[in-house]
Amino acid sequence: MPTISLDLRQRIISACDRGGATRAQIAERFEVSLGMVKKLLAQRQHLGTIEPLHHRSGRKPVILASHRREMREILSKTPDLTLEEIKAHLGLSCTIQAIHLVLADMGLTYKKRSSGPPSNHAPMSPVPAGTGARSGKDSNPRASSSSTNRRRKQT
Repeated sequence: MPTISLDLRQRIISACDRGGATRAQIAERFEVSLGMVKKLLAQRQHLGTIEPLHHRSGRKPVILASHRREMREILSKTPDLTLEEIKAHLGLSCTIQAIHLVLADMGLTYKKRSSGPPSNHAPMSPVPAGTGARSGKDSNPRASSSSTNRRRKQT
């Protein structure tokens, strides 16, 4: 939804100040919602201005510049911390992914998992698997079945 112009905001407030009409009638006359009229009146009362407040919109960052400085300092002392350990050390209430994104933005690397034995990088199968094409032989002879019934199939 586009922002209502300052001119329209001033006309709405002027109409409210003049009186003679309800807020609902003013909202209908200026083709805005009743909530918008109430919002403008409350904003003027609390902030003293009716200008748009774009600088206050959006989600506020959980990880601030002070947290970034502290992260850099912690990781310079103990570079093998996991993301969970960084979160616990700073007392943050954000997700692990948020810490990951901040560290990536800062150009820092980090340890991805806690210490443990190294992964086994040996091949799982000593013989490479085929392409999936059938071999010349049938996998099951025609006289037998792959079911658990051991009786010979009558043909």
